[in-house]
Amino acid sequence: MRSWLTYTAARLALFAGAFGVVYLFGARSWIALILAWVISGLASYVLLSKWRDQMSASVVDWSNKREKQDKAVGSRLVGGAAREDEIQDELLRAQEAEAAAAAEAEKNGEKPAREAEKDDKEAPEAEGTRK
Repeated sequence: MRSWLTYTAARLALFAGAFGVVYLFGARSWIALILAWVISGLASYVLLSKWRDQMSASVVDWSNKREKQDKAVGSRLVGGAAREDEIQDELLRAQEAEAAAAAEAEKNGEKPAREAEKDDKEAPEAEGTRK
């Protein structure tokens, strides 16, 4: 980050210096801005190449670190989604097994397990209300 600030400050200083020189030579308005921009661009290409390379390296390092962080977050999200899928699959298998057991019990003429549990719970209440 520091290299970016250094390079940008140097570019602005070169532009200001080039604008001052162009202005002293009599260029005004848009022409002075355009000439200063061209002159400072050429000067920065030659004079600031070392700082530009440092800035480029720091940007690449930052980008690589960011990419690694994004991959880590992505793998955590994928892992969490996989665990969620496993839980949902287990619940679905349990529901299917329960439904199959209920169908088998109904086929044999028995009450399904859930209805039997409901009857057992309701029976004491019904007896208590009769007294």
